[in-house]
Amino acid sequence: MSTLEVSNLNDGTTTVATTYITNGSAKSWINYKGTSTNAIMESLNMSSVTDNGTGDYTMTFSNAMATAEYSITDGTYRSSGSNSPGITGFESPTANNYIHNHWNSGISVSDMFRTYSQVNGDLA
Repeated sequence: MSTLEVSNLNDGTTTVATTYITNGSAKSWINYKGTSTNAIMESLNMSSVTDNGTGDYTMTFSNAMATAEYSITDGTYRSSGSNSPGITGFESPTANNYIHNHWNSGISVSDMFRTYSQVNGDLA
């Protein structure tokens, strides 16, 4: 395999350091359907999601992160056609996965129609 090493990229107008691109790009993201038949709709670097029970999912990376000290950003909506907000939280991050929890606006555990997560950090 060949290796290409460059320190800057230029599109003809702007020059950007490659570290800006590699450090600033999401290392994983997912669009997940958590109701009825659970399914990964689209993803990058996500191998599977385990449904642990109502509103409780383990998201597993295809390629591990370097440590459990990464950043997770997410968004969710509770049901198709509903404007009720959903609340999410994360727990037990490891280099290989994290647990994603959901609650409805009444603070009851609830499956979410769709959830979106993005992970930033260093890959192993």
